[in-house]
Amino acid sequence: QVQLVESGGGSVESGGSLRLSCAASGYTARNYRMAWFRQAPGKEREGVAAIDSGGTTNYAASVKGRFTISQDIAKTTLYLLMNDLKPEDTAMYSCAAKFAPVVGASLWDGAYDDWGQGTQVTVSS
Repeated sequence: QVQLVESGGGSVESGGSLRLSCAASGYTARNYRMAWFRQAPGKEREGVAAIDSGGTTNYAASVKGRFTISQDIAKTTLYLLMNDLKPEDTAMYSCAAKFAPVVGASLWDGAYDDWGQGTQVTVSS
């Protein structure tokens, strides 16, 4: 059974940085896509950044140039480096994955089967 465990959230002032981590376990497929989503109170969940096993990345327009998605060499941990954080980045951030012969770094939540519990990011002005 796939498990995704996020960490690294917290509170930061506007302009600050955080790095989120998502530790993945219980998977056997060599091909996959993984992504970070966020949901603020009263808003729909939105895809923030995604990566596939071929290294293709995709970013939401609102975070492009500020956020970077990456993986460790063993590809067991997904990261999201968030720079120049803004109050509108405040949300619960969740890691998602689909371990299957897939291609493409989708930002659509329907493209993912497995989800973590989330980690809260709060940015104050």
